[in-house]
Amino acid sequence: MSFVAADVAILTIRGGGLAVLLIRRANEPFKGRLALPGGFLEDGETLEDAAARELHEETGFPAGESFLEHIGVYSEPGRDPRGRVVSAAFAALVPNPPRARAGGDAAATEWVPVDRALGEPLAFDHSRILGSAVEHARRRLEYTTAATAFCAKEFTVAELRRVYEIVWQTRLDPGNFHRKVTKVRGFLEPTGRTTTKDGGRPAALYTAGDLRWLPLPLSPGR
Repeated sequence: MSFVAADVAILTIRGGGLAVLLIRRANEPFKGRLALPGGFLEDGETLEDAAARELHEETGFPAGESFLEHIGVYSEPGRDPRGRVVSAAFAALVPNPPRARAGGDAAATEWVPVDRALGEPLAFDHSRILGSAVEHARRRLEYTTAATAFCAKEFTVAELRRVYEIVWQTRLDPGNFHRKVTKVRGFLEPTGRTTTKDGGRPAALYTAGDLRWLPLPLSPGR
């Protein structure tokens, strides 16, 4: 008999870096091991419903206010010692998440820097799923305006650039980045105000526009 599960890599920016929400398993298998939140499909649920439920149980965050997307299916025999389990993996980009809370079979939850999490022996094949989720998040920023959700209501281009640098893990040329994002219609909306909170010359303040998908990819190498 086969079982179907949903696993969710919940990503956010914390402490100047990209972080993932991990649970510490309270039960076997892998009791005490760090893992991604996940669970078996319940009666009447779709896979998307199950992923949204896991997201809400661990963070209290509504799925509709995150960038929750399906990123793959993991079906290798032996991936779960309990038997044949096929998992649909999801990634959720969550700006300003509420305090995490342990739900289901989790003994505790914690936000872990992604670099450290990828170096941990996560339960099941969750290291592989997490790696795919991080790559998905990077592509999300390349093709959409999702990065603006991680800024304050009003923000500078430098603050927006920092979001990209954190997720892409690379330094971007300030002048090139400014030209790219300000010339895309609907990406940013100028407020007409400036700020000197970062020191130096006054910097223009913007709000997020109504554009969602970029007409051309915004990548680190361009």
